[in-house]
Amino acid sequence: MLGALGLTPDEETVYRALLSRPGTAAAELAQALAQSGSEVSAALSRLVAHGLVVRAGNGFTAAPPAVALGAMISERRDALRTAELGLAAFAEEHRAAMVGRSISELIEVITGIDAIRHRFLQLQHAARTQLRNFVTAPFIAVPPGENTGEDAAIDRGVEVRVVIERSALAEPRTFHETVASLHNGVKVRVVKELPMKLVLADADIGLVPLAAEPYGEPGAVLLHRSGLLAALDALFESTWQHAHPLDLSIAGTDPAAADDLTERQPDGITPLDRKILALLVAGLTDQAVATQLNLSLRTLQRHLRRLMDLAVVDNRMQLGWYAAHQGWA
Repeated sequence: MLGALGLTPDEETVYRALLSRPGTAAAELAQALAQSGSEVSAALSRLVAHGLVVRAGNGFTAAPPAVALGAMISERRDALRTAELGLAAFAEEHRAAMVGRSISELIEVITGIDAIRHRFLQLQHAARTQLRNFVTAPFIAVPPGENTGEDAAIDRGVEVRVVIERSALAEPRTFHETVASLHNGVKVRVVKELPMKLVLADADIGLVPLAAEPYGEPGAVLLHRSGLLAALDALFESTWQHAHPLDLSIAGTDPAAADDLTERQPDGITPLDRKILALLVAGLTDQAVATQLNLSLRTLQRHLRRLMDLAVVDNRMQLGWYAAHQGWA
């Protein structure tokens, strides 16, 4: 709770214990907290230095929280104000420096699969708050299942958003990776087509693969903060707004692995029905949906027929609309 003020968990524990035990000696406090005497003594020394604890004879007493902690909070608040002023000054210095930079400093051309893969992972590690991707096939530098940078970014608390092209989602390896990403907290949306592959780390840097000649070496462009990068930022956000969201209703690719997938729920549909509808609404073909869920095409079509009868509609488009509005998918 007091970590934001620079206190360690041990220091906070000792301080809170002293609030109800004024005048307690270090040895008694260590016994009460079931900690070693050296740990408690070290914490007390630091608390005295912070002004949160004062010596009282042979013991120690906690300073009143409203006074001691209030002073620390005020100091932190003043420090943050100073940092904000510094941020504004640094931002202006950066803006002025960028105005004078040449095109070659703002755009870096990368050639070769290994170099692109290296830059792709570097860019993900550089993200501090958000990471945004356009995913399309074919996968040349980083095949599905080999993107270790995404998990590392999520572990750091980075928000990851992905827009995936419908044809890419229909591929089994991409589908399985997408399900794993959903489980990890990645936000995923689907569109019919994307204009390019794209990776954006915050609003500071982006990576755009270049179209390669049939027998040529693949390349990519690394973009630093510039008008072009701002345009790509806007392109991602616009595409994201119009893309169809995917959620964990598509998770699980083996219907036989769970006994409750065919159990009817109060609204008349099953968990397997929800998986089918989620992929249907995302725009996948019947064959692609059947492949992802390990169903025969005939079995899938039988499920769709039953769902259309349940929704009282005549075709897949009407079923998708009905499912979306009823919360089935």
